[in-house]
Amino acid sequence: MLIRGPEPADETAINRLFTELVQSGDTQRFHPHPFTSEEALHLTRGHSPAGVDTNDIYRFGFERGEAVAYGMLRGWDEGYAEPSLGIAVHPGFRGQGLACIMLAHLHDLARMRGAASVRLKVYKDNAPAVSLYRSLGYALTDHDDHQWLGRLMLDDQKHGFETKTSKEAA
Repeated sequence: MLIRGPEPADETAINRLFTELVQSGDTQRFHPHPFTSEEALHLTRGHSPAGVDTNDIYRFGFERGEAVAYGMLRGWDEGYAEPSLGIAVHPGFRGQGLACIMLAHLHDLARMRGAASVRLKVYKDNAPAVSLYRSLGYALTDHDDHQWLGRLMLDDQKHGFETKTSKEAA
């Protein structure tokens, strides 16, 4: 999987990924923003999903020109030192380790930006995601009755994932 920032030519591929995520019901578990064509357009133009200039990081994983994974690190625009992480993988590509590859990539980008840790929220009944986050060393604590708050100290995280990425401008 090639991981890189979105470009204008990726708009159609990102729209297809977003459509698949909506059709599979992933909008119920992914709250940073809906998966719309307007947001895909903003991302491919170097903006946030809302269409404004951003210091946050948005990355996509591509296989043979198709967008198969999406990851983000948000919160820098609001002044937070600890970014919130979000990922989504195309339903047809799950179970292949792409989430782990995307997470390793995002962890590296957060480190390069000087973050000491990252945080995320995950639904308690999302067993595959909970298992993945625990395996990577995330400490999970109650956020509410339905979600865990996960936190990973980046200095404690094991390194060693190899990913093919394009030139990063973090």
